[in-house]
Amino acid sequence: MNFTQQDIEQLNARGISVQKAEEQLKYFQTGFPVLDIVEPAALHKGVISPSVAERKEFIAAWQEYLKEGHKVLKFVPASGAASRMFKNLFEYLDNGEETPFIKEFLGNISKFAFGDQLAGKEGQDAVRFLLKDMNYGNLPKGLLLFHSYRDGARTPALEHMVEGALYAASNGEVNIHFTVSHDHLPLFRKHIADNLQKLEAKYGVKFNVSFSEQKPSTDTLAANPDGTPFRTADGKLLFRPGGHGALIENLNEQDADIVFVKNIDNVVPDRLKGSTVEFKQLLAGVLVTEQKRVFEALRNPDLSAEERARLNRPIRVCGVVRNTGEPGGGPFRVREEDGSITNQILESVQIPDKELMAKSKYFNPVDLVCAIKDYEGKPFDLLKFVDPKTGFISQKSKDGRELQALELPGLWNGAMAKWNTIFVEVPVSTFNPVKTVNDLLREQHQ
Repeated sequence: MNFTQQDIEQLNARGISVQKAEEQLKYFQTGFPVLDIVEPAALHKGVISPSVAERKEFIAAWQEYLKEGHKVLKFVPASGAASRMFKNLFEYLDNGEETPFIKEFLGNISKFAFGDQLAGKEGQDAVRFLLKDMNYGNLPKGLLLFHSYRDGARTPALEHMVEGALYAASNGEVNIHFTVSHDHLPLFRKHIADNLQKLEAKYGVKFNVSFSEQKPSTDTLAANPDGTPFRTADGKLLFRPGGHGALIENLNEQDADIVFVKNIDNVVPDRLKGSTVEFKQLLAGVLVTEQKRVFEALRNPDLSAEERARLNRPIRVCGVVRNTGEPGGGPFRVREEDGSITNQILESVQIPDKELMAKSKYFNPVDLVCAIKDYEGKPFDLLKFVDPKTGFISQKSKDGRELQALELPGLWNGAMAKWNTIFVEVPVSTFNPVKTVNDLLREQHQ
C-alpha cells in the first residue's frame, strides 16, 4: 500500500506507524485465523464453583491480603455514551408512536431516579425534556441518575465508588480509575469532585480517583468492502475507535498489585450490594491464593525454563454466570499452537460453530480480578500478552457507504489471551446491566 503524504501526516498525528497501518489493511484482505475451540468451559472443565466453606476461606484470604498494604484498584471502562439506552425514546420523539416500551416508560416516570425532574411533564414533552434539556441523550452512561436514596440519587460512577469502599479499600484508601471519552472528562471530574467529600465521610475512606482517555494510537483504519482504505469525501483516511481492546494500553499504565475490572452499568442499589461484595471478595480471594502458589513455584531454582515461562504471566480470575437466556459469547477452552489448552473469553463473532456456542452453559458478565505484577513485584508489560490474531472485522457504514471496521482484540478477550485464567461461577444476582432506560424499572434497580 502506497500512502500519500497526507495519509502519513494523518497517521503521524495519531501516533500510528505506516507499518502498523499496513498490518491493519492486511487483515481486511486475509481476515483473522479461526481459533481452535475445543469446548465451552464447564464445571470441572475450566470452571470452578467453590463450596460455602471454600468461599469463606477465599474471602478470608482476600481480607488478610488487604491488611498487608497492597495497592488495589478498580478499573472501570466508562467512555460509552448513553444514546443507545434511549433509542426507543428518540424514535418516539420522531414518530410519536406509543409502543408498549414507551407506555411502560411514561407510566412509571416517578419510579426513575431522575423522575422528580420530569414532574408535571407528560408524553413527548417529558421525553424531550429528559433527552434535550437534561442532556441525557448525550451524557455518558456513568453520569446518569440510576438509583434513588434518601440522601440523594446516585449515578453508576458513584455506585462504583461505594463498591470500592466495600471490597477494595486498602490502607484506608480506595483507588478507582475511569476510562472516559475526551468530551466527557470535565463532566466526570466535576461530578466526582462534587460528591467526594460526602462519600468519604459516609464510608470513612479516602478516594483516589483518576481518569484516562482511549489513545488515538489505538484507532484503526476503516476499509472499503474490497479491503482498500476507506476515504472520506475530502480524500482523507477514516479512523475508528478500536473497541474496548484499546484499553489494555490504559490498564498497562496503572500502578497496582490487584485490579478489579467491571463495566460501568453493572451496579445495584445498596440493599442488593451484599451479593456483589461477597462474590467480588471471593474472586479476589481465589486470585491471591493462586498468585501465592505461583510465586512460591517461581522461586524454586529447579523450575524448568518452560514451566517458568508458563507460570510467569499476569493472572486473572473471571466470574462467569449460568446462561439463562440466549447463547452467546462467554468462557471457552481453546487449543493453542503448541497444543496446550487455555481458558479464553470469546465474543460470539469469534465462534463460527454456532452449535458449539449453543452448548455453552455460561456467559461472560465482565467480572474480572487481575494480578498485574510478577513474583519480584515488577509490573508486567501487558502488551506482550496480547494475541493480535484475535481481532475481528465488523460491517458498518458512513454517509450511506458500506465500510469494514477493524476491532482490536477485546480487553477481556484477545488482549488477555496469554494471561493465566481461572473461571469461577458466580450467581446471576451479581449481573444487573442497564442496556435500555426501562431496565432501571427492574426490581434490581428500584
